[in-house]
Amino acid sequence: MVKQEVFHIHPLGWENDPDVERFKVSTLDYLTACTYNNYALFFKVDDEDKHKAADVLKAGLERTLSQARHLCGTIEKDSTGGYSFVKRKGSTVRFFVQWLDSPGEDFPSFDDMQKSHFSTTTLGDLDIWSVPPMTYGEKPEAHPDNSPVVAAYKANFVRGGLVFIMHHHHYANDVMGWAGLTHQLAENCYAIVNQTSFPTWDFACLDRSRVTKPELPEEAKVDGPASPERHPDHTVAVSLLFHLPKSKAIELKKLATTTDGSWISTYDAFSAFIWRTLSRLRAPIFKPDMSSSIFWAEAVDMRRRMENPKVPPRIQGNIMYAALSSTAPVPQPTLAEVISEWPFPKVASYIRQLTNSVTEENLSQTLDMVATIRDKAALNVRINSYPPMSILQTDHRDANITAADFGFVSPVTYRHLLDCITEGVIIIYPPRTVGPDSDEGCEFAISYEKRLAQELIDDPEWNEFFEYRGVDAEHAVHSKLCRD
Repeated sequence: MVKQEVFHIHPLGWENDPDVERFKVSTLDYLTACTYNNYALFFKVDDEDKHKAADVLKAGLERTLSQARHLCGTIEKDSTGGYSFVKRKGSTVRFFVQWLDSPGEDFPSFDDMQKSHFSTTTLGDLDIWSVPPMTYGEKPEAHPDNSPVVAAYKANFVRGGLVFIMHHHHYANDVMGWAGLTHQLAENCYAIVNQTSFPTWDFACLDRSRVTKPELPEEAKVDGPASPERHPDHTVAVSLLFHLPKSKAIELKKLATTTDGSWISTYDAFSAFIWRTLSRLRAPIFKPDMSSSIFWAEAVDMRRRMENPKVPPRIQGNIMYAALSSTAPVPQPTLAEVISEWPFPKVASYIRQLTNSVTEENLSQTLDMVATIRDKAALNVRINSYPPMSILQTDHRDANITAADFGFVSPVTYRHLLDCITEGVIIIYPPRTVGPDSDEGCEFAISYEKRLAQELIDDPEWNEFFEYRGVDAEHAVHSKLCRD
């Protein structure tokens, strides 16, 4: 039988905390997906170090939760309008420790996970590894009206390693907010193991006033759009994992070089190539109007774009905006132009123009509009509400999780675990190793129609650059969340 313990963690020093602390959900938080995020850190850990690792994580979480204070509690409706993260003096966060390493248990080992490139499918039923109902997906339990718990954690010890699950409501953090939290936790754990000084924590990391607009009186608000629903033309999707070697990324960037000398990044090059390839392969199936424009979007981290004043690098919450092809001040290409009529450098240049169009000023203007909406929770982003062939990229390259030294070991890699595939999403993972002699590059989890997957996997032009690493994730048999 699987052995499991649960600890209800108080933030360090909780005895002296106020009776109630409220951290306002920012205006920008409402624009993110109304889901839980489900990040898994994979560690290679020897048997004799496992109990120590569990104790260190527990102590590290106590200190980290006293710093990132909005994570300890629930999301509640405010009497003055909107919602807040509510932490009470006695609030705790659940930390589970589960042992899946007994010889008689049929759970994958760390080596099994590594061989499959740490795919979710190798784990099997995510409810075993996670803290239900905090797996990913647009579900009622995540809606702010239902007082969702903000965070929970679970350490799963397997043969040869540890899978550490970090859950949080998406209102609480975007990927770079989570990365900042993870590095803070790692540094706290490192100090515990090595008995060194603890890292500082800038409480300005909890100040999201830059992305929060004043709550308007009820009579000044208007009804906004209904909550987005999944587009009826979508079919069942699967998440496919691909690898772009560093040397191939360099080749793509050369192909995307413009003749006018304007700067094109590696990101622009591989984004353009992905968009062109996926559109070329999908168009004969979905038969869209080739003279029409196709929706493309990317998440843009605003932390580095806020200048007056700058914000702390580890600021919590959603400090992320999006470049949308449909609203950006850049003329959209037609589908025919994306697939073949534009030279490849021109497609890459379009991506660069979209990214550059995102500024703190136009973010502020958008938030002014959001502030007028009565039901802001209905404004959440849902990429699969757009028609098939639409794409939303989320770029994790700056997360740098494998550099986070927890004292007992650093993660080998991480994954955002899915058993509910949202059509149209592409996650860009950073390289697992960054040594000068390594050709390891970024990994890409691409949500793609299951019935069309083999054509992409076998496409010769695609395979000139991208290596297939297997199925990353599929719909759980019992889950209808992303299909309804």
